[in-house]
Amino acid sequence: MEGRAHNLPHVLRLLLGLVVLSTLMGLLMAGIAIPAIGAGGSATTSGVKAFNDLPSEFSVSPLAQQSKILTADNKLIANPYDENRIIVSLDKISPWMQKAQIAIEDSRFYEHGGLDVRGFTRAMVSNFSSGDVQGASTLTQQYVKITLQENALRRDDKEAAKAAVAKTYTRKLQELKYALDVERNYTKEQILAGYLNLVYYGDQAYGVEAAAQNYFGVSSSKLTLVQSALLAGIVQQPTKYNPVLNPKNSQARRNAVLDRMQALGMASAAEVAAAKKVPVADMLGNRKPPKGVCQRSSEPFFCAYMMEYLQKSPQMAVLGKTPAERLKNINQGGLTIKTTLDSRLQASTLKALTDAVPVGNKSNLGAASTVIEPGTGKVLAMAQATDFGDSQLNLNVDQRYGGSQYGYQFGSTAKTYALVAALESGMPLDGTIDAPSASPDDPHFFDPKEMKDRCNADKPWEVENDYRSGGEMSLAKATAESINTAFGQLVIDLGGCKVHEVMGRMGVHQGDGKPINTSISSITLGAGTMTPMTAASSYATLAARGKFCEPTPIAAITTSNGKVIKVPPTTCKQVVRADVADGVNLLLQGPLKDRRGTAEGVWDVTKRPAAGKTGTTNNHNQSWFIGYTPQRAAAVWVGNVKVARANGQLLTLNGKCFNTYGCKRSVFGGTIAGPVWADIMTAATNGLPVVQFTPPSSAILNGNYVPIPDVAGDSIGDATDTLEAAGFKVRVGSRVDSTIREGRVARTSPGTKAMKGGTVTLLISRGYSSPVRSTSQQSRPVVIEPTRTTTGPTPKVKPTKPPKRP
Repeated sequence: MEGRAHNLPHVLRLLLGLVVLSTLMGLLMAGIAIPAIGAGGSATTSGVKAFNDLPSEFSVSPLAQQSKILTADNKLIANPYDENRIIVSLDKISPWMQKAQIAIEDSRFYEHGGLDVRGFTRAMVSNFSSGDVQGASTLTQQYVKITLQENALRRDDKEAAKAAVAKTYTRKLQELKYALDVERNYTKEQILAGYLNLVYYGDQAYGVEAAAQNYFGVSSSKLTLVQSALLAGIVQQPTKYNPVLNPKNSQARRNAVLDRMQALGMASAAEVAAAKKVPVADMLGNRKPPKGVCQRSSEPFFCAYMMEYLQKSPQMAVLGKTPAERLKNINQGGLTIKTTLDSRLQASTLKALTDAVPVGNKSNLGAASTVIEPGTGKVLAMAQATDFGDSQLNLNVDQRYGGSQYGYQFGSTAKTYALVAALESGMPLDGTIDAPSASPDDPHFFDPKEMKDRCNADKPWEVENDYRSGGEMSLAKATAESINTAFGQLVIDLGGCKVHEVMGRMGVHQGDGKPINTSISSITLGAGTMTPMTAASSYATLAARGKFCEPTPIAAITTSNGKVIKVPPTTCKQVVRADVADGVNLLLQGPLKDRRGTAEGVWDVTKRPAAGKTGTTNNHNQSWFIGYTPQRAAAVWVGNVKVARANGQLLTLNGKCFNTYGCKRSVFGGTIAGPVWADIMTAATNGLPVVQFTPPSSAILNGNYVPIPDVAGDSIGDATDTLEAAGFKVRVGSRVDSTIREGRVARTSPGTKAMKGGTVTLLISRGYSSPVRSTSQQSRPVVIEPTRTTTGPTPKVKPTKPPKRP
C-alpha cells in the first residue's frame, strides 16, 4: 500500500495516509469529530470530506514584499525591512548549509510530496497515546507554517499569527493541504530556498544570509560544515540554541546535527570529528551583529534621508496617513522606490569633498554638498565627508529629515537676497551704493536709528572691512568683491525686513524649519544658519529664473505587482520675477569672472556660464560656495563640525590642512569650498549642452528710479528738506573733494536717480580738490564676512577676503 502511495498524486497520498491512520486509531478526532477507533469507513469518509473542504491555494513567500530603494539609474540603495533579513538565491547558499538543514529537519525532503507518511504515522501514534499534538512536520509544512505566521504579522493580525502555530489537529490538517499545494506548484529547490531565507535563526537574524553574517561575519555561500551545522540546529529552538546566549546548548545541538549528517552519508566521519573539535565560542570571533537598513547601504546618509522623507514629507501621503502607517507600507509593501539620485554624480561629489576633507579626520573638519536640478527640485546628489558609523547626523538636510536643528552660518552668501530685493525695488544694474569707509582697525558703526523696520540691531552695528575701503561703488563691484559696508548700507536703505521677506520666499530657513533670525547681521552678512540642501534649492530659484521648487528625492514609486503609485509633484512656485532673476544672475557671475572676484579663477565662464557667491564666517569658522548654471545648482559647505570651544570661543579653519589642497594659512569661501564646487559642478554638467543665462531686460538694466532733485551747493538742511519733500530718505555721508564751498552739498549718491522712497546720501564738500592717488597706492578691496547670531545681541563682524588661488 505504501509503495503504491509513492506513485499517486499528492492529494491521494494524503488521503492514503488518512486511511492508514483511520484504520489504526480512527484518526483526527479534533475538528473532524471522529468518535472512536471503531468508526471504520464512515469515519474515513467524513475525514476525507472535511479534508477536501479545507482551503487549498497557498500564497508563497512574503519575502517578495520587501521594498527596494533605487538610484535614478536603478542601482540598489537599500532594502527597507522590519526584520534583519537578506534574500539570496539557493546557488548563493553553501551546499553544506543545505545538507545540514535537510538532515536535521527533514531527511526525506527530496523523496516526499509534502507529507512524510512514515514520520506522520509515527507521530500520530505517539499523539494518540499521549494526548499531545506534535510534529513530524516536513520542511515544506514548516515553510507553510512560518509563511502563514509572517503574513498574519504583516497584516497586524495577531489572532491569525497565533492560529498559524497553534497545536491543533485542524491547523495541522490545513498546513498539510497547503504543503501539498506548494509541492505541486514549486520545485524542491524553490521551497528550500524559500525556507532558508524565511526561517528565524535567533539573535534577530532572519534567513540564512543574515544569520551567517551575524554569527560568523561571512556570506552564506562561504559557510563551512561546522558553521552550517550550528545554524541548522538553532531553528528548532532559537533562544535555547542561540550560540551567543547559550553556547553549551548550541554546541550540543550542533554536534547532534553533525551526527545526523554522518548517519545520512552527507559528511564523512573524519569531517564530523574535526568539526566537533571546534568550540562554539571560537566560531563567533568575526561575527557582525545586525545593523540597520541604512548602515548596510552604499549611500547611508541618503538612505537615512530617504527613510525620513518617505515617512514625513507631505508629498508622501500616498503611502499612508501617518508616519507609522507609511513605514509599515515601506517595510512590507514590496514597493520599488526610484529616487532622483544620480549615482555617477553622487560618487563624484563624495570624491570632491573627501579630496579636501578626509573622512575620519582628527581636525574637526567637515564638508557637505547637495546638488539640485533647477525648475524641478530634484536632488541629484547629496554627500558628506563624515563616517555614518560614527554619527548619523546628516549635515545636508533639515532636522525633520535627520539633520541638525540649525545648520551652519552661511556668511556672505546672504548678500544674494539683498540683490533680489534691490532689483525688485527698481534699482538699476548699474546702480551705486555709498559704502561707509571702514578698515580692520576702524570699523564703521551703523546707527540703529538708520534702520527703518524691526529687522535691525539693538545697538550700533559694527562692520569692518579688511582694508580701508568705502565710498561710492557700483552694485556689480560690491557684489563681485563682496564689500560688507556696501551691503550693510544697501540693506538698511532697502529695509532689512524686505530682504528677510525675499529670503523666506526663496526657501531660506534654519534646520528646524523656522525663519532665520531677523537681526540685521543675519539678514545682511549671513550670521543666521541654514543647511546645504536649503542653500542649493534657494539659489536654484535664480537658475530657474525665479521659480522655487521644494527639494524632492522621489522619481517614481511602484507596487510589488508593477502598479504605479501616483506621487504628487513637488511644490513649485514663481517667487521672484523672471527679469529680476536674470539681473541677479548677471551680477552673480562677477565673483567668478571679475579680476577681483572672490572666486575668480575657480571656473572658466567662457566655456560654460555660471554664477555664485562665496561665504566665510567670523574667525574663518565656516566657508561656503553656492553656485549654479541654468541646469544645475550646488551648495558646498566646508567648515568646523564643532563650532566653538566650551568657553564659546569660535574655532577657525585657518592653519588647517585640507588633504590634496594642502595646509592653508587663511581659509575663505573661495579657498576650498569654491574649487570643490567647481569639481562637483564639472561632473554635474558633463554631457549637458551649454546654456546661456537669459540677458536682463531693459527695465532691469535701467531700473525704475525717479529723478533726484539737484541740491548741489545747498546747505545740508535745505538739501534735506528738498529731498524729503520729493519722497526720499536722507543720510549725511562722507566729505569729498569738491570746488563747492566747504560744508555744502557737493553731490548726492545716487547721483541723478534713485528708488522711489529710497535713501539718498548727501556727500559734503571739503571745499577743495586734492591730487588723485595712483592705482598702485590704493589698497585692494577685501570681503568682510559675518559672525553667527541667531539669538541675543548683534555680534561683532569679522572681515574676510578670499585670496587668489595659486
